[in-house]
Amino acid sequence: MQPNPTLAIVGSGPAGCYLAQTLRRSLPDAEITIFERLASPFGLVRYGVAPDHQGTKSIQAQFARLFERDNVRFAGNIDVGSVVTLDDLRATHHVVVLATGLARDRRVGVPGENLLGVFGAGQLTRTANSHPLEKPTLPPLGRTVAIIGGGNVSLDVVRFLIKTPGEFAGSDVNDVALEEYAAAPVTHIDLICRSSPEAAPFDPAMVAELGKTPGVQFTSLDHSTADGTTSVEAHPAALAALLPSTPGGTPRVRVRLHFNATTTRIIGMDHAVGVEVRRPDGQLQTIPAQSVITAVGFDCDPSDPLIGDRGASQETGYLAEGLYRTGWAKRGARGTIPENRHCAKAVAAEILEYLAAAALPAKPGYAGLPDAVHDRATDYAGWLRVDAAERAAAPGNRSRKKLPDHAWMVATARETVQK
Repeated sequence: MQPNPTLAIVGSGPAGCYLAQTLRRSLPDAEITIFERLASPFGLVRYGVAPDHQGTKSIQAQFARLFERDNVRFAGNIDVGSVVTLDDLRATHHVVVLATGLARDRRVGVPGENLLGVFGAGQLTRTANSHPLEKPTLPPLGRTVAIIGGGNVSLDVVRFLIKTPGEFAGSDVNDVALEEYAAAPVTHIDLICRSSPEAAPFDPAMVAELGKTPGVQFTSLDHSTADGTTSVEAHPAALAALLPSTPGGTPRVRVRLHFNATTTRIIGMDHAVGVEVRRPDGQLQTIPAQSVITAVGFDCDPSDPLIGDRGASQETGYLAEGLYRTGWAKRGARGTIPENRHCAKAVAAEILEYLAAAALPAKPGYAGLPDAVHDRATDYAGWLRVDAAERAAAPGNRSRKKLPDHAWMVATARETVQK
C-alpha cells in the first residue's frame, strides 16, 4: 500500500497557492506544506501588485481558504537554502516544487546602468507595498524621471508618481514612503518604449486608468517619424483616448510617451542625468532626467541556491526525480497572475503522473525536518494575528497598515510583540 504523499512547495505566492489548490483536489490525503521566507503568505499579490489595485489583491481571500483546509500547512519565516536546504526537503518529502517567482529587476544591458540615480521598478513597488526586507522609503527621484520599459509595470510606476496622496484612499500603500515622496513629487515623466504605439504591450484598462488622474497632461512622441509626431488615430483606442487629456491651466505633471525609441545608454558621470535613445533611422537623442527607473521585467540572481542556474522552460516543470517548478520560476517573468493557474494545472498533471507510477517509500514530510525549522517557523494562525494587527492599525482611508519589518512580523505572529 502506497503511503500518503508528502509535498513541499517553496513559495506562497500565486504560483505556489494555485498548485497547492490543484494538488489538494486530486490528493485529498496528501500532506502539503508551503514554505515562505516571510511571516506572511501570498508573495507577489501582497508585495508585487500595486497598492492601489486592491481588486487584484482580493484574490488573497481565495488563497486564504487553502490554508484553512486540513493537511495544508503554512511554514513562514523559513528561507529555503539557508534555514533548511533543498536536499533536506527532498529527503523528507516525496515531491518538492519551487514556486519562488523572480524578484530581481532585470537589467537593461546598457552602459550607465550602475550609476547613482538608477532604480528598478520592482524595488520601488516593494517599498510602496511595505515589503519588510526592502528600504522603507523611496530614493530621491528629483522632479524629472525617465522610465525605461513599455509594459504594465511601467504604468504602475507612472500611476504611483502622478497620483496625489488623497487618491490612494482604500489602498494599503506605505504612507511613510508616500508622504516623503509627496513632499517633492515628480513634475515630468518620460516613458521610453521601444515598441510602436500599435504594438505597445500596455493593458488598455491600465492606460485608461491613467487618464482618470486629474492635473496630468499626456503627450506622445513617435521616433519613427521625421518630426516625432503622430496622429492620435494612429494609436490604439486606449492610448488615443489618453492623449487629448489636457488639464485646465498648467498641468501638475507632464507625461511624455516615447515610441520606437531604443535605449542605448544611461548618461552621467557618477549620477544619472539622462537617457540616450536610438531612433529607427539610427539617429541618437538625449532625454534629460534626474533619475531613471528601469521596468523591463524580472529575472533571478544567478547565485540563487534554488533556481539560479536552472534557466526557464515552457515545456515542463520537471527538474529531477521528485523535484519540479511552477510559475515564473518555470517559465520566466511573463504572464499575469491568472496565468499561474494554467501553469499550476500543467505542473500538477506531471506530479500526479509521477506519483501514480512511482513506488513511494515512506517519508515523514514536515515532521522529519530538523528541530531548527520547527522552532523558527511561523504558522497560519500567526499570519492571522499579523493580518488582524495590520487591519486594526489602518487609518480610515486605508485597507491595512502593513507591519514594517520582518522581526516585528515574526514577533506579532508568535504573540511576543510588546503591546
